[in-house]
Amino acid sequence: MKHYVRVIPYQVIEQSEEVKEVPKGVELIQAPKIWSETKGKGITVAVLDTGCDTSHPDLQERIIGGRNFTDDDGSNPDIFKDYNGHGTHVAGTIAAQKNDKGVVGVAPEASLLIVKVLNKNGSGQYDWIIKGINYAIEQKADIISMSLGGPSDTPELYEAIKRAVANNVLVVCAAGNEGDGDDSTDEFAFPGCYNEVISVGAVNLERRSSHFTNSHNEIDLVAPGEEILSTYLNGKYATLSGTSMAAPHVSGALALIKLLANNGFERKLSEPELYAQLIKRTVPLGNSPKLEGNGLIYLTVLDHLAKVFDQEVKTMFLSNQGIIS
Repeated sequence: MKHYVRVIPYQVIEQSEEVKEVPKGVELIQAPKIWSETKGKGITVAVLDTGCDTSHPDLQERIIGGRNFTDDDGSNPDIFKDYNGHGTHVAGTIAAQKNDKGVVGVAPEASLLIVKVLNKNGSGQYDWIIKGINYAIEQKADIISMSLGGPSDTPELYEAIKRAVANNVLVVCAAGNEGDGDDSTDEFAFPGCYNEVISVGAVNLERRSSHFTNSHNEIDLVAPGEEILSTYLNGKYATLSGTSMAAPHVSGALALIKLLANNGFERKLSEPELYAQLIKRTVPLGNSPKLEGNGLIYLTVLDHLAKVFDQEVKTMFLSNQGIIS
């Protein structure tokens, strides 16, 4: 019997022909305040999803290639067109380019590798996902973003993920939308609940936990996942909700963090070290760790902490000198 993975269920709120804004989710995680230091140039994010609208004006210059592993288009490996919309939306949140129109992604100069592992119905065989992960590793992707999941714990999929992590690839997964708002119950979707992946839950734009977000003790952090504006089919834009929309915020954030951390340490950091750098940039929201993990991704939190620390040291010095009391 073949097991199938599906796009994490999502809700289309509305579609638009034209927009011009930095999406609120991108603003909420403070990405624009990092762009003076880096916009993600040189980092490749593999988007394992339903493909992509490769001619979308906000995405076409960010896409460096791709592969189709599904049964769409007669299984032609060179056609990774999106007939669903989900993959295009995810790609835009990660890296829609900054061109003074449309939308902007979290890492607007990162490169996108489009790995189509889900067909036009949003469904994919585990074998397709595994081949997609292996392809991303072969192509030397820095980050794998997967807003997909299924109910089956499949050893072959787990081995592929562990192989990616062993190759220093950061694997980001949506936690799933089977949540009931009760942190005393666990809802599991694979691969999002594997310890080796970075499992992302959702909050709304007011930083409150989304009622649909899965809860379990493998949630690593949360990101905006409600009313998220991004790129969509036929050059359009759409506002969607789901943990599928939260995960790419973290994938884009990691593209920025990897460059900041590697430059700061003057060497290439390992996957566990980069994970630590990600978690350092989270802010607890006061929810159960089973809902929010370490908290909300907030890219400027270290700058805020440094300012507070500097002020405390300055106050202590002035006090010791008798200048203030």
